Parts: sequence; structure tokens; C-alpha cells
Amino acid sequence: MSPHTITDSLNVGGSLLKGGKDGCQIIVVDQDIEESVTAVAVAIARAMPVYTSKSLSNKQQQQQQQDANCADEAAAGGGYLHLVNVSYYTELNEGKVVQDEDLNSAAKAVADGVRLAGRLGDMPPAELDPETYSKECMEIVEGLIAKGHQVEMEEIVGEELRDQGYGGIYGVGMAAIVPPRMVILTYTPEGGGDDDLENVALCGKGVVYDTGGLSLKGKAGMCGMKHDMGGSAGVLGGFKAAVELKVPKKITLILAIVENAIGPKAFRNDDILTMYSGKTVEINNTDAEGRLVLADCVAHASKNIKGVDIIMDMATLTGAQLVTTGKKHAGILAQSEELEKRMFECGLKSGDLCYPMLYAPELLKSEFASKVADMKNSVKDRGNAQASCAGHFIESHLDPSYEGDWVHVDMAGPDSKNERATGYGVALVLGLLQVPSFC
Repeated sequence: MSPHTITDSLNVGGSLLKGGKDGCQIIVVDQDIEESVTAVAVAIARAMPVYTSKSLSNKQQQQQQQDANCADEAAAGGGYLHLVNVSYYTELNEGKVVQDEDLNSAAKAVADGVRLAGRLGDMPPAELDPETYSKECMEIVEGLIAKGHQVEMEEIVGEELRDQGYGGIYGVGMAAIVPPRMVILTYTPEGGGDDDLENVALCGKGVVYDTGGLSLKGKAGMCGMKHDMGGSAGVLGGFKAAVELKVPKKITLILAIVENAIGPKAFRNDDILTMYSGKTVEINNTDAEGRLVLADCVAHASKNIKGVDIIMDMATLTGAQLVTTGKKHAGILAQSEELEKRMFECGLKSGDLCYPMLYAPELLKSEFASKVADMKNSVKDRGNAQASCAGHFIESHLDPSYEGDWVHVDMAGPDSKNERATGYGVALVLGLLQVPSFC
């Protein structure tokens, strides 16, 4: 199964998106389709992005008004989109369509999650700032509650972050017009009082725009930085899909939502931030901001979530990841071989490919040595396993009392393609949560 081939074979932005007045029908035929329905669903969803700000012709506007049943998708995308129906067959001539309700539900949930993550990633920063992103999360929570799921939302905003010790998130986001925030969503499954249920925390980097801060990015390097919140979108889409599928696990979603802006209040190189972990960080690169906000997220998870078994963080963290594992595979850094294997295998199954990076904290943490603080935030030698170093920086902020496992996902490469967000990470989250057909 090569899901990327399926995505590439579909006409992105072309005739499929235009469709006809009756929408379009995609038929997938494979004798082993029941083993790969969800990976195919991800591949198709990636080929049909939702967001657009293109102006509409009079004919399209008239059709949009007529298609009231498409109103929610049209509004979500800011434009016009016909319905797309997908059917899966093991044998077309014999009419052997896949009718397994669990498989079809999983395919729909992951497709919706991928398109949600892709839409958020494609929204320009003028439309998706930390406040509007928080409202998106609240709408998702309200929708899940309306369906009978036990989900709660909490957020810590602006100076509350500083006062409660989240120096990484506050420091990175304090220069922006819209204040930074940490958004926390919790899901308790039916029978959630069972202490034997696996307890998973998902942490996401939500930098809605990254100028680089005072270490300002160049003209070419700044375009596309609206996608720097792709990690948060991936875990958010995965969380939503997991709740809809009633995954029998306790799940906490922690999003650090900030804009790395420039201005009089911007944090500076040579500043020292005190993180939620209690460690101090000397800033030597304000453009290495993602690890700062994620460090506060994993510190929160390891300190405050009772009985958490696995903490996963996901981020478009380093350009070095593309050099390390390429544009289709995220790089993973896991504390245990067991979790590394679990992630790798569910990446193969789900279509959200990933591959292990060097795990060697005893060799790499010295890259962050500081004379005046516990560590710096950027490496001395960019040629020394830089992507792994960035992950180890985040890992070093886990609470010393934490006894669970941890895995870092750097998905800077697979997060976007041809200037579009891919919705990467949604299926990988479902694989980590051991949803059948994703692992």
C-alpha cells in the first residue's frame, strides 16, 4: 500500500474539487481493501483540501445557495465544495462493497480529522490567531458534548501563563497582539473510572505564525509559516476522531497556541526564560521557539496528569528533520524501543509514515550547554544530529518523577506539500491510540 501514490493520482485543486451539481463518486477496488480502508481514506482526504479564499463566480454562488446540505463544508472552507462519496470494494464485478460499520466509521472519522487539520493549517494568520484557534477548539468540544461524549476544555491565557510559570509559552507569544494560550482538552471514555485504561497525553505545537522573532526569518523562509501550527492541528484532528470512535483510553490534549511576533515586548537573544519545569533557558535563537512552548506542554503533562502512561508531542520543529528522514516520513524520537516500534508500525499501517531518529541524550544534551542558565535553546553545532537534539531539549523538561513513556514527532516535512497543509498526524495519533485498522 502506497497511500501517497493515491493522493498524487488525484487532481488536487482541479476537476474533483469542482465536481458537478451532484458531487462526485470515488470507487476504490482492492482485494485486500479491508486491510487498508483507513489509509486510503487518509490519502483521498489529503487530495481534497477544504480551505479557499478564491472568489466565486455567479454560477458557483447560485449553486452554493441551492446546495443547503453542503452548507457546513462550504462555510468551513470559506468557499464552494461539492460532496464527495467514497465506496470501497473488494471485487467490483461481484458488487462486494465493504459494509463493516466500524471500518466505515473509522474511515469517515479520520477523513474528517485530516480535512480539519488541513483547513486549519491553510488558514492565513489574519484568520487563525490564538483566539480564533481557541474558538475552533471550543466548537469541536461543544459538538462532541452534543453527541454525548465526556469532553472538557480549559485554557490559560496571556499573563495567567506568566503567573502560573509557563515561561516558554508566555515568552514566545507575549509580543503578539493576540495573547498566547495553553488549551487543554480532556476526554474520559465510558467507564472512565477504570484505572487500568491507558492514559495518553497529546501535546501540539500551535505557532499560528512564525516570523522567527527577533532572529527574523528571511523573505523566502517566512512564506508558509502559517503551517507552523501543523503539529497542534494533527493532534487536534486525531483527538476529535478518537473521541468520535469512542476509543477506550483516557486522552488529554495540550496545545500551545502562540504567534512568534516581533515588537517592543518580543523576547530577545540573551534573555533567560524560566520554564514550567523550573529549568532556566538562555535564549540564543528566538527562531527555535517551538521547543520552548512544547517543553511547557510536556512539563504540564508529566506534572499534572495523574497516571499518564504515554506523552507524545508533535511539531513542525526543525528543517533538519527533512534532511534526517525526508519529506514523507516524520522523524520520531522515543524513550523506549517498544514505543518506537509501535509508532513505526502504526505509521506504515495508517499511511502517516514515520522513521526513528538517533536517540542519544547522553551524547547530545551538551549541545545546549550554557554558562549562565540550565541550558540554551539552540545547539552549538547544527551538524550534530540537530533534529534529535531538538527533541532531547523537549524531553529534558519532563518532570523527574514521571515514570511513563515519551515520544517526539517532528513532522516538518510531511506537514505540507505544494503549499497546502496535508493534515499529517491525525492517523498517526489514532495508530498510537491503537484504534483497530490504524495499528
